[in-house]
Amino acid sequence: MTPPMPMPPMTPTAQLAQSAVQSVDWLAIAPPVLAALGAVAVLVADLFLPGHRKPLLGWLATGFLALAALSLLPLLDGDRTTFCLTGDPAVCSYAADPFALAVQFLVLGAALLTALLSMTAVREEGLPGGEYWFLLLSSAAGAALLPASRDLATLIVALEVASLPSFALVGLRRGDGRSAEAALKFFLSSVTATAVSLLGVSFVYAATGAVHLDRVAEGLREVDPDLGTLAAAGVALTLVGFAFKTAAVPFHFWVPDTYAGAPLPVAAYLSVIGKAVGFSGLILVTVVAFPAYDHVWGPVLAVLAALTMTGGNVAALRQRPGRAHSAVRLLAWSSVGQAGYLLVPIAAAAYTGDPATAVGATVAYALMYATVNLGAFGVAVQVGRTAAANRITDYRGLWSAHPLAALALAFFLLCLAGLPPGIVGLFAKVAVFSAAVDAGLGWLAVVMAVNVVIALPYYLAWTAQLFRAPGAESEAGAAPAARVRPRPTAPLTAAIGLAAALGVVLSGAPQLVMRFAAGALL
Repeated sequence: MTPPMPMPPMTPTAQLAQSAVQSVDWLAIAPPVLAALGAVAVLVADLFLPGHRKPLLGWLATGFLALAALSLLPLLDGDRTTFCLTGDPAVCSYAADPFALAVQFLVLGAALLTALLSMTAVREEGLPGGEYWFLLLSSAAGAALLPASRDLATLIVALEVASLPSFALVGLRRGDGRSAEAALKFFLSSVTATAVSLLGVSFVYAATGAVHLDRVAEGLREVDPDLGTLAAAGVALTLVGFAFKTAAVPFHFWVPDTYAGAPLPVAAYLSVIGKAVGFSGLILVTVVAFPAYDHVWGPVLAVLAALTMTGGNVAALRQRPGRAHSAVRLLAWSSVGQAGYLLVPIAAAAYTGDPATAVGATVAYALMYATVNLGAFGVAVQVGRTAAANRITDYRGLWSAHPLAALALAFFLLCLAGLPPGIVGLFAKVAVFSAAVDAGLGWLAVVMAVNVVIALPYYLAWTAQLFRAPGAESEAGAAPAARVRPRPTAPLTAAIGLAAALGVVLSGAPQLVMRFAAGALL
């Protein structure tokens, strides 16, 4: 038998090329990749499907989002990393750790619920189906990529991939002046914030010579004293872009007009996934990349948290029930107030020896908030089918016409207020409050307690409207909810029911969410 021919020795050029090739863990990156593939599949299918078959695109998009969410299951057995440096395999650009998986579950689950909410709106509002589903899946792919990003370049790219399709989604109602105005305000504010954030990233890179978060953290600990001011400025400016995404005061002015002008499912998407993107990015750059500058970002985030929760709740309290789009505007200002609560544990991370555990309270609160806020927007979509102005007074007597929808909305509002039977909302607020107290931020805990009380009247007033006897006319002249009976659609009913069921389960077993607040995710 002829012996095998020996392999010729590799040339230095071939060895260099081989060493420069990064291995890719396709299972680790499956969640964002499946969402991106879904976007491409929808775009291609839209070219061939006849007009009467376009609703199938919604189910195709929903199927890909479900697959992306299910792809998280094989990753639960441990941390996985990919796109690592060939010279130092411990430094990677993508990590599927518990933090990334928790936020990806939130993002993809919320996108799935948004898809169910959207099917009715796309058909009834005449939105271009192919474009809508392509943009939604593209944004979801960027949002799923961001919490797993472990270098500044990937982080900024993921942020923009999640954001850019959102501008188009807001302005997708062609010929609607409010929608165009909302998209323009959203776009201009976001582009400005992104430019400032990119300037901050460039300053950080100039001071440290690194883009990977771990190496940035090392570089900032040993930064040249001559570059200290540059590094501090870079840290502060980098936070601006993520503060905008969280709708933190004073970067919140786009929120009410954008939510009121966008299609309601898009407003729901922005209220949850937009915040998830902002908070996950904020956690990564502060806790992982900038721990050496916690004396810079800690006090800033604490003040932002106090201003945000106060500004959002006071503005929500001042909403007039009879004003057009007052229900959506109240949810918008409520989301600003809720953002303040979400900022508290991140600020507390600067004052504790275990920041990775402190930020778990933000993840726990975000999971609760995503479930009930999407449910509240789902009922708003249902009422908005016959009450286009979507005033709070349009919900008067909803119990008489749609008792299940009224009970669901009442439950969602009580969860947001932190009142029984919304036990999961109460526990989440207690976790955030405890994070502030444990970090020695007693003044911030007091501000939060005062804001919880401020928020009660507007949540309870809306809840009371649901069970009032329907009158002949609302105070704004619109037909009350009890007099209109829109035919329920299966996807919309499924979305509201799924959110309500999940909220009830979490209220019965809040430990399913609160365990995130008890352990280190990073």
